Formats: sequence, C-alpha cells, structure tokens
Amino acid sequence: MSSDRPTFKQEKSIDKEITALRSGAKHLPGANLEDAELAGLALEGVNLAGATLVGANLSGCKLERARLEGANLLGTQLTGTDLRANLLGANLMQADLTSADLRGSNLRGANLMGAKLSQASCAGAFFSGANLMSSNLQGADLRGADLRGVNLSGANLHGANLSQADLQGASLQQANLEEADLRGANLTGANLTGTNLLCAELEGTHLTGVNLTGACLIGTNIVLP
Repeated sequence: MSSDRPTFKQEKSIDKEITALRSGAKHLPGANLEDAELAGLALEGVNLAGATLVGANLSGCKLERARLEGANLLGTQLTGTDLRANLLGANLMQADLTSADLRGSNLRGANLMGAKLSQASCAGAFFSGANLMSSNLQGADLRGADLRGVNLSGANLHGANLSQADLQGASLQQANLEEADLRGANLTGANLTGTNLLCAELEGTHLTGVNLTGACLIGTNIVLP
C-alpha cells in the first residue's frame, strides 16, 4: 500500500536540513522541509530555491533577500513574516501570509490561489502574471505594485490600497473592491465583469478599454456613457 507519509529516511533528511538552517546554513536549494517548524528564525539571504516547504511554519521569520524561486510553499504558515524575497514562480497556494512584509518582493508568475494576504504590506511588489484567484487581500497595501496580467478573479480586496498600482490587462471578475483605493491606478484593458466597486476611490484611475459589465459602481465617481 502506498502512503503520503514521509519514510523514516525522509524524516531523517528533513531533520538534518532543519538542524542546518537553525545552525545558520545559507545554501540549501531543493531542501525538503515539509511540515518543518521554523517559526521566528532569522533566515536573511538563505538560498531555498526549489525547496519543499509544504505545510511548514515560517511565521515571524526574517527572510529578507532570501531565494525562494520555484519553491513549494503550499499551505505554508507565513503570518507576520518578512518575505522581501525572490519568490519567482513559487507555489504559495492557500498559504497564510496575513500581515506579511512583501514590499518590493518578486512574485512574478507565482501561484497564490486561495492565499491569505489580509493586511499584508505589498507596496512596490512585482506580481505580473501571478495567479491570485480567490485570494484574500482585505486591507492589503498594494501601492505601486506591478499587477499586470494578474488573475484576481473572485479575490477579496475590500479596503485594499491599490493607488498607483499597474493593473493593465488584469482579470478582476467577480472580485470585491468595496472601499478600495484605486486612485491613479492603471486599469487599462482590465476585466471587471461583475466586480464590486461599491464606494471605491477612482480619482485619476486609468480605465481605457475596461470591461465593467455588471459591475457595482454605487458610490464611485465613474461616469458611464
């Protein structure tokens, strides 16, 4: 019979790599750290490119300048984590990034479907081509973020700050942007079909070619033809 549980040999390998991290090792690309308990560790500049961190606890860790490109962080706990890192193409599906620091982070092409990003600091982050479908970004700071071509369908952006963000060609179908700040944002060619924009701030927002079919615009200053 097959089993998803790690074998004894795999568990020993995971323990070895956890010990290495706790001892200050900085070069562990491809490491297997599934379900590892790493909360609060100082891991600045660590190389975990391509690592497996499924279900791991990295809450409160310091991961500034870390290399996590292509890493598997499915369901990982990252609450309050300093994640100003390279997460190019990483899998963060259903990860908990509540109140995480992602300012200026590279999240291009990352999978954040169903991820929790409420109150996260994402100003200036690079999300182009990322999948944020059904994610929770309530109250998140996305000022000046690069969100070109991002899939935000069904995402919760209630009260999020998207001022000056670049959302060209983004998909925001059925997303919740109630009371969101979109002042000066670029929504050129974006799809806002069925989007909730109740009382959203849209002063100076670029809306050329935007699809607003079925969108709720009550309380906004948009004037439709």
